[in-house]
Amino acid sequence: MADHNLVLGQNGDLPLRQNSHPGLGQNHNPALGQSHDFALGHDHEQDLELGHRSHDSKQGFRNPHDHGLAFNQTNEHEIGLQHTRIQNLEEEGLELEQDIGVETDQENVDDDNENDLALTVATHELGLSDNHELSVVEDHDLHENLDLTMDQNQEMGIVPDSDMGMQHSHLLDTPPVLQYRSLALTTNHQLTVGQEFPDVQSCRRALRDAAIALRFEMQTVKSDKTRFTAKCATEGCAWRIHAAKLPGVPTFTIRTIHEEHTCGGITHLGHQQASVQWVADSVEQRLRENPNYKPKEILEEIHRVHGIALSYKQAWRGKERLMAAVRGSFEEDYRLLPQYCDQIRRTNPGSIAQVYGSPDDSSFQRLFVSLHASIYGFLNACRPLLGLDRTHLKSKYLGTLLFATGFDGDGALFPLAFGVVDEENDENWMWFLSELRVLLENYAEYMPRLTILSDRQKGIVDGVELNFPTAFHGFCMRHLSESLRKEFNNSLLVNLLWEAAYALTGIGFEQKLLEIEAISQEAAHWIKQISPRLWATAYFEGTRFGQLTANMVESINSWIVEASGLPIIQMMECIRRHLMTWFNERREMSMQWTGILVPSAEKCVLDAVALARTYNVIRANEAEFEVRTHEGSVTVDIRTRCCSCRGWQLCGLPCSHAAAALESCRQHVYRFTESCFTVANYRKAYSETIHPIPDRTLWKEMAGFPNEGNPDMWMVINPPKSLRPPGRPRKRRIRTEDGSRTKRVVHCSRCNQTGHFRTTCAAPI
Repeated sequence: MADHNLVLGQNGDLPLRQNSHPGLGQNHNPALGQSHDFALGHDHEQDLELGHRSHDSKQGFRNPHDHGLAFNQTNEHEIGLQHTRIQNLEEEGLELEQDIGVETDQENVDDDNENDLALTVATHELGLSDNHELSVVEDHDLHENLDLTMDQNQEMGIVPDSDMGMQHSHLLDTPPVLQYRSLALTTNHQLTVGQEFPDVQSCRRALRDAAIALRFEMQTVKSDKTRFTAKCATEGCAWRIHAAKLPGVPTFTIRTIHEEHTCGGITHLGHQQASVQWVADSVEQRLRENPNYKPKEILEEIHRVHGIALSYKQAWRGKERLMAAVRGSFEEDYRLLPQYCDQIRRTNPGSIAQVYGSPDDSSFQRLFVSLHASIYGFLNACRPLLGLDRTHLKSKYLGTLLFATGFDGDGALFPLAFGVVDEENDENWMWFLSELRVLLENYAEYMPRLTILSDRQKGIVDGVELNFPTAFHGFCMRHLSESLRKEFNNSLLVNLLWEAAYALTGIGFEQKLLEIEAISQEAAHWIKQISPRLWATAYFEGTRFGQLTANMVESINSWIVEASGLPIIQMMECIRRHLMTWFNERREMSMQWTGILVPSAEKCVLDAVALARTYNVIRANEAEFEVRTHEGSVTVDIRTRCCSCRGWQLCGLPCSHAAAALESCRQHVYRFTESCFTVANYRKAYSETIHPIPDRTLWKEMAGFPNEGNPDMWMVINPPKSLRPPGRPRKRRIRTEDGSRTKRVVHCSRCNQTGHFRTTCAAPI
């Protein structure tokens, strides 16, 4: 490659001074040669070569003759200045910027200051050879932080990462310009006169970051649209800085910096400039990658990186401020709800998505969403069992999320429909159940006789009786057990209640009630007020397949708490993405199964078969059997799939007595299980796909004009009238029926009564 010469100033000297920039004249180009040396020649010409040596990968600055660049042999790390500034540098010249690593403030190069020459790392060695050659030894390329910038009236474009690659070097030769402003580089947090910033906000941020990095606190003296003046907050320190706006442009530049710091910096762990906004800016990238980044982790990172101890509230507020900026406007999400519903129907044909507003002021009232994949899977492959539940939203406008969920053959939740209402009341539950009935009537060839589980509050009971008159409606045992726990605060009573609920026969149920009565007659009376036909397996008329809870909230607890605080569209998108992931993962998982039954059902059947080998079977006819065990004898009818122990008909899987009878007549036990427990039905439940929804920026383009398509999508929905009260919302984990802690009973040492402490005791002395 042909050599390209770089002509220096008139005296041929190479000046190295603080805050100077390398500049190229009009006709001076850097050359990339084959020798892979970065050299500075003599006789008013300097050969600038960037390259890669095949063996020793050695790059350096070579000066065979004396041109003013001297190295002090007594101190191998000191680089001095030998000549004065070149007067006519605007036309031609070369200056090495402080970022290259050459410092001239009479400091040692091996100083720990981050602005000194620091290239002596494992793969970067800096030394002086015998012939006064300064070399930089690398394994691959020039140091990533080696930046060559241009002076005010000259420009040389060398980009370390892209233009100087490991295998190729590209020459970027740009013509000179009349004026060029180099924006301030704040990575080293050094403030110098002449530094420029795009606007006043960038200037303030740079000064704030510099104050935090250099461990001094700053006090603002004057700040407006054209000026910014600050001083050191320490009493008696003379440091002061002034920045002003350039005329005609929003750019700010540092005009003056008075004196050096005489205060020695701060000695405490806090910092005045460590504001909530600074915390948000510091952890922005981390929070965007992981929205679940906890305030405690933010505290640890800030202390580790910056040496600043923050309060937990400050870290929490910083996270909330950034998340609010990332999430966007709550009001905007309500306004876009009609378009969002249209996108659900477009991308997932057969789905139901409808939003309802108040006829008076178009404020949000209700939203109903049910995806086609969920509808198809529930009606064709799931158990005829529905659970109703809700959770209160923590967003700006509160509200309640209602949901109806089924259960697949493996016992996992199978969400069917979601509803968002402005508040939970009887009217909204009636609306939700009516939408659910219409959904099932439109998609099912015949309405299945459902079993519904809920907490049986008045609005749900009335809604089920009106919309599903033939359904069996029972208590969700999670709600019932929690009510007992709150009433009597006794875990033993709760455990006995669960045992009574699981009892298969009336005798077993009554035995557990007697045990409860022996502990607390009041608790036994409380339980007897609720009809056992609504919750006890021995008396419940419907088929629950062993499922006693509609425990959807606990199962999705890992992400429902965070989703409940998002704007409404983002919350629904969070739910849709999780369902999309569930469907895909369970579909792929089922493809690995080789048996006839799903794993949980197969385990139950195998356990029953193993236990059946100890039984004695007596056959009455082709269908009836008497099975004798060490506990007694039971009757089994394989034609009606019934056993006198009631385990077969209640769970849908052959009990051990039925397994003994079936094996005695050489029948395959798996053939006598309910179809919902088969692998084929499980795969059918997740055979449909939940499709993604495009980004909201594309909705208008896809929707067309207001006079096209569905006119409802162009209606305006305003936020609801309910607002979240001020203060930090509680984000407690929703506990299961057996996961709650027993509340500690406090005792007063003054009056010997419970319920209060000595300090709050109001009893007379």
